[in-house]
Amino acid sequence: MTDTVQSQPLSCPYTDVIFDYCDVLLDWRPRLPLDGQYPAGVVDMFFDKADEYGFDYYDAMSDSGWSEERVLDDYERHHGPAVAWVFRVYFERQRLSLYDMIDGMPMLLRDLDRAGVRLWGLTNFTAKYVHAAQEKFPWLRLLRDTVISSEERIRKPDPMIYRRAIERFGVDPAATAFVDDKAYNAAAATAVGLHGIQFRSAAQTRAALGL
Repeated sequence: MTDTVQSQPLSCPYTDVIFDYCDVLLDWRPRLPLDGQYPAGVVDMFFDKADEYGFDYYDAMSDSGWSEERVLDDYERHHGPAVAWVFRVYFERQRLSLYDMIDGMPMLLRDLDRAGVRLWGLTNFTAKYVHAAQEKFPWLRLLRDTVISSEERIRKPDPMIYRRAIERFGVDPAATAFVDDKAYNAAAATAVGLHGIQFRSAAQTRAALGL
């Protein structure tokens, strides 16, 4: 009975699915590179969301195409050399932040691929991170190509980056789903003709994709 169920061909109403990376495919934990390197209070300070020129700001600038050295120089200008060294350690160990893939997503990628759906990536991330993730998690190699914000120098939800993905991948927007954990990114995809889906879990996304 089990073999019969597994042998049934999967089908999906979409010809193509484009995935965000962080918090959709990847369990990204940016604190991990600094855990054990500094006291917890120092790490808390580094990730303080109230800091106008804190980690979140420079993470966005990295995703927009700033080099690591430009980030370090600018961060040092605002915080001084001692604190800037924390950022340097983060960059040296940042691969550790790629903790794992999100539960259920490897199998979802596999099942979509088996159903003949073409898989792609569109992410606010750096090329260095994307290549490290693809090396660490072989399932990501099912993605045929990825548009990376740091290379394009524009970030979601700018409509232009979605249009670049549509053109580069050669997809029909009306037959293509875009999956992102942030509602505004999914809505921006819908606004350019894609079917935006807000990610909450692999099971919810599987159902939204009609598998």
